[in-house]
Amino acid sequence: MEEVSLILTALAAGASAGALDALKDEAKDKARAVYARLHDLVRQRFRGNVSAEIVLSEHQADPETYAAPLAKKLTEAGVDDELVATARALMELLDQSGARSGKYNVTIKDSKGVQVGDGNIQVNKF
Repeated sequence: MEEVSLILTALAAGASAGALDALKDEAKDKARAVYARLHDLVRQRFRGNVSAEIVLSEHQADPETYAAPLAKKLTEAGVDDELVATARALMELLDQSGARSGKYNVTIKDSKGVQVGDGNIQVNKF
């Protein structure tokens, strides 16, 4: 996963009450701490850039709407290894606990006849 996309996904998952609330107490506390660390790292990266700070704040309340603006601000500010490692740690916590819904993480572009899932049947007639 591209670094900025990974960070956006982790921030959105951490901002989602459902994702963190689905965790067991010990994992929930750890995930909240890692999310807080990630959010603080991004905020530090944006320090002095008022518009980026606002986008980060708005993203926390509405990740879907503010994903693209936040991606732009992160790309402009640049990401470092600590940001990526922290985002990856949060996603691993959520994955291990089963808090992330969905079995598959798939990106498909310019394709035809693709199926994702188990037990599918596809018939192509030419």
